[in-house]
Amino acid sequence: MSEVIFIKSDAEIDAMRAAGRITAGARSIARQAIRDGISTKEIDREVRAYILKNGATPTFYHYGGFPGNLCVSVNEEVIHGIPGARRIHTGDIVSVDVGAFFGGFTGDCAGTYPVGEVSEEAARLMEVTRQSFFEALKVVKEGNRISDIGAAVQEYCESRGFGVVRDYVGHGVGRHLHEAPEIPNYVPDRRERRPNPRLKKGMCLAIEPMITAGDWHIRVLDNDWTVVTVDGSLAAHYENTVCVTDGEPEILTMADDI
Repeated sequence: MSEVIFIKSDAEIDAMRAAGRITAGARSIARQAIRDGISTKEIDREVRAYILKNGATPTFYHYGGFPGNLCVSVNEEVIHGIPGARRIHTGDIVSVDVGAFFGGFTGDCAGTYPVGEVSEEAARLMEVTRQSFFEALKVVKEGNRISDIGAAVQEYCESRGFGVVRDYVGHGVGRHLHEAPEIPNYVPDRRERRPNPRLKKGMCLAIEPMITAGDWHIRVLDNDWTVVTVDGSLAAHYENTVCVTDGEPEILTMADDI
């Protein structure tokens, strides 16, 4: 990831809005597809068809060698679940993470959704994860720092008894899926020496809390992609692409069912 933070022009932000609308639509298609008995590969096919139908390309397809068109992560899987033969069932929670490249720019968004009736713990985890994004959104203002975003997520989630994943972070987004700056969902220790730039108008950020019902430590499966909780606890993920303005931030991956 380049350390250069790209400030988008008005024209570039317009292009990102177009990519963001398709990306948000793809997340909605994935959410609507989630039902008892469907395979994660079938969800992948539906999302790919939607993205292509709208004249875009799936950002994640073969990104770094990833074999799917979106990430589908179930229960204890935090992120980067590979679509395949696995079937989801009532009681599961399913995280979908998707990007669509259109007009030279990409959107990036994610959400975690229930399969039918789920446990009270799972429902609360999903709601807290989603709301932590909106708590973070309150501090996305010119002059604030990247660390303010992480502080908002961390305080909201940990005060409610949930863990905040440290090993993966949000990021800038634009012509590339991953741009500077990195956006931790916690306040890093000074020893980590992470850059902590101020927010400026024209920054476009993928803010994405990754939250666990238990301990926050994770491990990567042997497929070199799928990230799971070490203790087997449930995990949830929520993300939108956001633009910093001179007033309130703008969500570029907005949809009615976000």
